[in-house]
Amino acid sequence: MEGTNPVNKKLAAALSGGAVLVLALSGCSSDDGDEKLNEWAKQVCDAVQPQAKKIEAANNAIKKEASDNSTPEEVQKADSQAFQDMSDAYKAIGAAVSKAGAPDVENGEKKQQDAVKELNSISASYASLKKQVDALNTKDQAKFADGLKDVATELDKLSKSGNDALTNLEEGEVGQAMAKQESCQRASAPASAPATKS
Repeated sequence: MEGTNPVNKKLAAALSGGAVLVLALSGCSSDDGDEKLNEWAKQVCDAVQPQAKKIEAANNAIKKEASDNSTPEEVQKADSQAFQDMSDAYKAIGAAVSKAGAPDVENGEKKQQDAVKELNSISASYASLKKQVDALNTKDQAKFADGLKDVATELDKLSKSGNDALTNLEEGEVGQAMAKQESCQRASAPASAPATKS
């Protein structure tokens, strides 16, 4: 157990930053927008909510392994599954935004396409982290801890990399329309949880 825990805590800390990515998908002010935009927002928010829950559950699974005195094998299994779930969730959100079409705002189509591209890219990053975790040597404690450190570094980069396209998509009227959707309000709740200190 020596060595793996502090590193896995680092992983959990880096991860709590990553969770905010999807939860950026919800505005916080509200205003009367037009009907078409509200329908678009409802479609996206309804699709985002279950995925946000999936991402939150994956976060919690990693944090749980970080706080338990888990074996390298247990840590590897939990982290691998969590990254797979996150990859799937971001891909599903990308598909939902794609399916919803362009929001009825200026440059809506470009904003939508950029956001989908960004979501798919986040999904691919988590898939690659899963491969990285799967390849770790669980038989050698020191090597495993080093490998996890690399994963935590990648994760940290991922959580800091801008989700500019998502932010862009949600500016102005789109954000206001999303803020009115109950499912987006629920999806954004975990975002207010304080990030764990690394």
